[in-house]
Amino acid sequence: MTHTVAMTESDLEKSVDLLRRAQAGDEEACNDLLARYLPRLQRWASRKMPLTVRTMLDTGDIVQEAMVRALRHLDTIEIRSDKTLEVYLKRAISNRIVDMYRKPRRDYEQVNEELPATGPTALDVAIGHEARERYEDALETLSDADCQIITMHTDLAMTAAQIGQELGKSSEAARMALSRALKRLVVAMQQQTK
Repeated sequence: MTHTVAMTESDLEKSVDLLRRAQAGDEEACNDLLARYLPRLQRWASRKMPLTVRTMLDTGDIVQEAMVRALRHLDTIEIRSDKTLEVYLKRAISNRIVDMYRKPRRDYEQVNEELPATGPTALDVAIGHEARERYEDALETLSDADCQIITMHTDLAMTAAQIGQELGKSSEAARMALSRALKRLVVAMQQQTK
């Protein structure tokens, strides 16, 4: 299992302070936020990206590009908790991953890639903001394989057949792997509420 290093309470307070300073136009604070979050979000994103997206661009490039674009719009973020910026950046990166995956399939659509999505994702609407944070935290406790297959299903809306094709498995094997991964996710989320 892969676990990410949690930020200490003082780190979180510093992040909130940096976010407020960056929102006020402090470029140094913005650069500090980028340096603080980039390595952790690269690890997070690499676990979620299907192999076909990884071959299109390096994970680090996708994360950095999404973060730089998102940080341009810091003034739109309402600071609700110490995880506000992290959730915002993860959403921007997830949107970029989805764009990279779907781009060959939707070259006829015109998308303004300059702006991260401001509205809630379908998953956010379905489970709510706090549950989304619990979902993301629980996802980080799962294996890379479980994280990736859940992401392909929830974020990329891939069917079992598509997941199977991506992973080199039959659609039945992919369906079973997804089912097992989702059960582990539910257990992980339940453990968080105890």
